[in-house]
Amino acid sequence: MTAALLESKIHSLPLLGRGKVRENYAVGNDRILMIASDRISAYDVIMGEPIPGKGALLTEMALFWFKQLDGIVPNHLTGDDPLSVVAEDEREQVRGRTMLVKRLKPVPIEAVVRGYLAGSGWAEYQHNGQVCGVALPAGLQNASKLPEPIFTPATKAEMGDHDENIDFERCVAIIGRELAEEVRRVSIALYQRAADYALTKGIIIADTKFEFGLDEQGRLTLMDEVLTPDSSRYWPAESYAVGSNPPSYDKQYLRDWLEQAQVDGKPWGKVAPAPQLPAEVIAQTAAKYREALERLTR
Repeated sequence: MTAALLESKIHSLPLLGRGKVRENYAVGNDRILMIASDRISAYDVIMGEPIPGKGALLTEMALFWFKQLDGIVPNHLTGDDPLSVVAEDEREQVRGRTMLVKRLKPVPIEAVVRGYLAGSGWAEYQHNGQVCGVALPAGLQNASKLPEPIFTPATKAEMGDHDENIDFERCVAIIGRELAEEVRRVSIALYQRAADYALTKGIIIADTKFEFGLDEQGRLTLMDEVLTPDSSRYWPAESYAVGSNPPSYDKQYLRDWLEQAQVDGKPWGKVAPAPQLPAEVIAQTAAKYREALERLTR
């Protein structure tokens, strides 16, 4: 395995921006080189230590899902070789962890689809029997499967802030009714195909988050990562039971450790800087990501 990449340093291309995990570089006016680092974030705080191999695993998984979802909606992949657009001495930073994609106009919402009641959805349901304005049957429990997948959008927060769950009418106000209805329809279709496939591999996709952009012709296009453990809640089907969250393949292992972590003798307040991650937590987190990919693609 190559050395962990905490932050890329590509000098042959202009840097467009650094996110929690990815770095985007401009390739001309119409393409973007998207590099998945080995950084990991939790509670919107970036950890100080990388998870070796994570960026390559995320990239391999995203490429796998783009192929599985072909035909539902166009995606941002160009098919061009990422190694062809960087200097020779930068290729090791790029190899295996990069997508060369179309430059799009981002749709400014997170397209969240839930097939099961968990996380913030479960918390809201307990309060008012709804999730993002979608009324649900009475008597559901934590981790209950929903009668059908629901679209529960969120606003895109600035880095360091939390995304805000919104109802469909707020989504309409942000992006317009026609586009909102198309995003809802496409997102549910993507989730349903992915969830059906994953179940054949013993994985439940409880919920996931899609991101979309518009191309030069105004066509809706799937972009960014897709259906990775960073953007989805993956449960092993053999451990699933209504009433509690099964041990998951996403960042929950890391979150659970952080819940009991201390900084200067006090519980960590979920603000930067993050506690230093022990070697065991780094290794176990990497193993969770690796197992999810292996189960899906075997």
